[in-house]
Amino acid sequence: MKRHPNWQLATRAVHAGRAPATPEFTPTVTPIHPSVTYRYPTMEELDQVFAGTREGYVYGRYGNPTVTAFEDAVAALEGGETALAFASGMAAVHVALLAVGARSGSTVVAAQDIYGATFSLLSDLMTTQGVTPRFVDADDLEAVEAACAALHPVALLVETISNPLLKVADLRALAEIAHRHGAACLVDSTFATPHLVRPLEVGADLVIHSATKYLAGHGDVLGGIVVTSEELHTELHELLKMTGANLGPQEAWLALRGIRTLSLRMRQHCQNALHLAQWLQGHRRVDRVIYPGLPSHPHHRRAKDLFGEGGFGGMMSFEIAAAGQEEAFRFVEALDLCVPATSLGDVYTLCMVPAHSSHRSLTPEERGRIGISEGLVRLSVGIEDVEDLIRDLDQALATLDQPL
Repeated sequence: MKRHPNWQLATRAVHAGRAPATPEFTPTVTPIHPSVTYRYPTMEELDQVFAGTREGYVYGRYGNPTVTAFEDAVAALEGGETALAFASGMAAVHVALLAVGARSGSTVVAAQDIYGATFSLLSDLMTTQGVTPRFVDADDLEAVEAACAALHPVALLVETISNPLLKVADLRALAEIAHRHGAACLVDSTFATPHLVRPLEVGADLVIHSATKYLAGHGDVLGGIVVTSEELHTELHELLKMTGANLGPQEAWLALRGIRTLSLRMRQHCQNALHLAQWLQGHRRVDRVIYPGLPSHPHHRRAKDLFGEGGFGGMMSFEIAAAGQEEAFRFVEALDLCVPATSLGDVYTLCMVPAHSSHRSLTPEERGRIGISEGLVRLSVGIEDVEDLIRDLDQALATLDQPL
């Protein structure tokens, strides 16, 4: 399907990745193709598909029509030339790093407060394979520049909005630093989605999403995707075939269905999150609210410039006053409407304690160094009625005043 670059994002979300026409009919909804193998009228045609000189499919690990539709849709939303889907967000991060040269003897510079599993991928697994990670404060552009100048990394890996402290990256400046020193700029934009920003437009080389989150949006799909250029797609695809980290057609179809309502959902996520953040700011049991939409956030102006009129996202964090693990757990257990679960980006509100979920693989010292306390709570704000959410949070916070 044509990308129609003049279409607005909401229109692309609804129409991108549509099924191609056939001589007999055109299905309105992209079909699911569960077949692992494909046959052609002649062996010559099959051989041409194997050789890459003819478009088509030969084996599920090499590609699938339903998965291609999902990839085309996300590429259209991000304004990329092409995209490749994976079985999870972590598989997407791993293969993206490999594709830009993260091999034995290479160095990767990464934001110090990236997602805990990504931190562990670099500091544990890839270290054993000869890759040297260097973690820096991505907000300190001088430190990023110095690290890149000294180490000549193959990649600079950052998040548009960091997890769970919601720092907003200066993507344009970071991409310029990476390119000055011969590094590829990789941006995990899971929290932001193309509704807020399209990192390729400000210089990124690859954009990564955990499609499990906002893209699919309903808590029923595990997947990841990388959006990039045709040139890098070739290397990504070869690595995908070798690692077998493929997204299945059923998952691709569900994720594609979720994308159809991305713009509607993101508008409500953003609206609800801002309302909750403003309310929590005035609560006596809350020490600090971290949300880019608040003027108190250190990157509020940057977020306004980067995100435009899209809003500030559906993710927020707050610190319960004088709280340790016990108080944080009591608060979460007292919630009735908000769901205590470790994912994010679903239609329902999810609540978790980062020190014991997304960042539990870090040592207490590592968590303390980047500012993740035992009393920090992360909310993935859903699309429920915001007044119901306020009542639930209020009653859960009130339980902390009650004796055990």
